[in-house]
Amino acid sequence: MKIYSSISANKTKTWLIMLLFVVFITTIVYVFSKALGYGLYLVGFALIFGGLTSIGSYYYSDKLVLATSGAKEVKKNDSPELFRTVENLCIGDGLPMPKIYIINDPSPNAFATGRGPKNSVICFTTGILDKLNKVELEGVIAHELSHVKNYDIRLMGVVAILVGFIALLANLFMQQLWFGGIGGRDRDDRGSNFQAVFLLVGIVLAILSPIAATLIQLAVSRKREFLADASGALLTRYPEGLATALEKISADPATLKTANNATAHLFIVNPFKGKSAKSWFSSLFDTHPPVAERIKALREM
Repeated sequence: MKIYSSISANKTKTWLIMLLFVVFITTIVYVFSKALGYGLYLVGFALIFGGLTSIGSYYYSDKLVLATSGAKEVKKNDSPELFRTVENLCIGDGLPMPKIYIINDPSPNAFATGRGPKNSVICFTTGILDKLNKVELEGVIAHELSHVKNYDIRLMGVVAILVGFIALLANLFMQQLWFGGIGGRDRDDRGSNFQAVFLLVGIVLAILSPIAATLIQLAVSRKREFLADASGALLTRYPEGLATALEKISADPATLKTANNATAHLFIVNPFKGKSAKSWFSSLFDTHPPVAERIKALREM
């Protein structure tokens, strides 16, 4: 029952996040436009653009994630053993066969993306295919199929694109502020003091909004990883396979070259694992729950 309620909750959260994103973007652009003296016409543009971006993130987030990751689709003839393993687990879980993509990178990692089970993708690095044995790889595949079945892929894919867009918007504001100067004063402005207030608020939002968006992104990701670990272990009936895979992946020092902050939460293990900080404050920005806790939970099943 918990899994079915999670699926329903993920579908609702996806639409809610998209709606809140439009409101959030429109508010930010209003403040930025008043701060730079460009008037309110940008707000209407932001409302339209924010809506289009939300819809686009829903339909094309998987394609954008795959493109930025440098992933290439492979067919059954290219990797028959991998395809057979995925097919067998899909049959056991009652899921359609996802498309398979591979990233040419020695760092072991994997992620799933797409809008749902009928158009899902599982992506593997060459490193994970080389360094894990069959049982361990089955554990990883089962974990990713759980993300597919639970509709985590839709939620996390949309979040990845929208969080990246918020960071881009904040960066453009700061660039315009420091290098482009402040535009002509809006006719509705009551003076330089009024504009200065918006300027101060705009700077604060430019700093805090990407951080807030990232914290939301990471909170969503951490919660989903525990559920996918448990669901994957139930599918294979062998929690130790995934536990050992997590140990190997996290112990490997190589970081994934094509990963970025917007997509890091999609991977089974933090792709920047070599850069993880130890303080309690920096742990707020970890894309995943501690691997040791995940392994412990698996071995207690």
